[in-house]
Amino acid sequence: MSSPSSAAESRASTPDDAPPNPPATAAPPTEHRFAPGDEHDRMPPSTSVAGSSEASVGVWSGVLRHKHYRRVLFAQVFSNIGTWTEMFAIQMFVAQKTGRLDDQGTLAVCQLLPICFLGIFGGLAADRVNRRTLLVVSQVLAGVVAVGVAIVVSMQFENARSPIYWLFVLGVLNGCVMAFNFPAWQVLTPRLVPREDLGKAITVNGIQFNAARIAGPAIAGLVLARWGAPPLLWFNAATFMVMAGVVLTTPDAPAPPQREGGVLARILEAWSFLMHNRGPRAVFLAQFTLCMLAAPMVRMLSNYVISVYGLDANAIEAAKKSVATPGVEISQEMAKHLAAEAAGGWILAMQGVGAVTGGLCLRFVPAWYPKHHFIPLSVAGLGLSITAFGLTRTVWTGYIAMAVCGWFWMWAFNQSWAALQVLTPDRLRGLVMSVTNVAVFGAMALGGFIAGFGGEALKTRGILSEGQATQASILMLSVPLACAGVFMMLYRTPEVDQMPRLPADPRVARSLFHAITAKEHWPSRDSTPTGKQTVEAIQEQEPI
Repeated sequence: MSSPSSAAESRASTPDDAPPNPPATAAPPTEHRFAPGDEHDRMPPSTSVAGSSEASVGVWSGVLRHKHYRRVLFAQVFSNIGTWTEMFAIQMFVAQKTGRLDDQGTLAVCQLLPICFLGIFGGLAADRVNRRTLLVVSQVLAGVVAVGVAIVVSMQFENARSPIYWLFVLGVLNGCVMAFNFPAWQVLTPRLVPREDLGKAITVNGIQFNAARIAGPAIAGLVLARWGAPPLLWFNAATFMVMAGVVLTTPDAPAPPQREGGVLARILEAWSFLMHNRGPRAVFLAQFTLCMLAAPMVRMLSNYVISVYGLDANAIEAAKKSVATPGVEISQEMAKHLAAEAAGGWILAMQGVGAVTGGLCLRFVPAWYPKHHFIPLSVAGLGLSITAFGLTRTVWTGYIAMAVCGWFWMWAFNQSWAALQVLTPDRLRGLVMSVTNVAVFGAMALGGFIAGFGGEALKTRGILSEGQATQASILMLSVPLACAGVFMMLYRTPEVDQMPRLPADPRVARSLFHAITAKEHWPSRDSTPTGKQTVEAIQEQEPI
């Protein structure tokens, strides 16, 4: 029911002036020691956010010169448009059928929980079998599930709850397929472009995904109003098959050489890598927080438009006219749903506009600005912008707030996934990404459950009105997200940029001003434009 999301597929670049990786023998006892050769297996270090944003400049002479990557990228645009149209169509279908927030939460759990149970096996498969074959098979199976969704939504059932239950079942099947599909996707881009272009490629992936976010919901809103959900769902099913065909044209991808050890040992090695290295651990926790507290907001948008905005008489009348057919009377309730479909589509499109704009504006971030400042700042900004959206009561203010939300959404998700891919050696990448998927998709399910059932409880117990309960379902997650972002800003992790941890003045370390401006990283007049320093130069400095 979905193809790779930005949180999974764009979900690397690194900063430009981080010191080279210290040799494994120099690792402190508390750090995970890389296997021989792993230090050469990781991406070249860099400390700038801007390093990844160069994809927005001269891209045709950059990553798009690689023909296999270019073909996959263009196919992904259509596939992701299909994903967004299907997601919006299903959520609107559920919202109109039941109006229950807990149904949206249950659908999220059904789609995401299988990834938690099977994601490890997906990562093992991505490291042990032919990666191209795995991706083709999972795409075909995802297309079969998408066909099932289209059939269910097209059928008429005597019991109004029956199609909802079928969507839950298909959501579980989709989650099982995605458990193997996501790890295969995450190791696709690194084998289509050279390492020096990987950061640009992942940024471009994020931009194309969010460009699809603009087109998909806008198209869905227009198509839903006139022809209903089935055409959108059949289109989405077709895009999976097209994507499988394009992947078949890429170079063969046999499994990489593996070190000896059983399945459990491999899983523990990946988990140890994440937990015993400060940089990967900090990025992993940021990912978990984002997915639990930010991602569920998208699931509540259909209910939000219907119950909070309500839409004025002009919007409802315009919806009536858009589908006017001689001799056919459109009820006020149906017109309200049609208006909600159009407004909801444009809200998601505005999130995409903000995300694409944010991705393109990464090029203006100074080359010396490090990720361990940028990611926490983006997390805090995302939490504040979602909170602002959750307080809106009119659709026009919602458009503005959602555009700002999309901006920080792109920054937070893209840069955190990029950082993790850079920090992970290729030998472990499939399994580490899979372990991360298990955690973050479990976090999405947990967040969706809290938002859906928490909001529904506030409504059914009469504590809040339907509109207020829907707003609360978003705010109960966004406010903690903003607080978590501020905490990350105050307790920063330089190892995210592969920089050594040095003693620091507490007044600087716990200063929001320094967290935002990264003043301690400003290049001095006698430094290079990127502020590039070697480990040896940094170690020779006196402690601050």
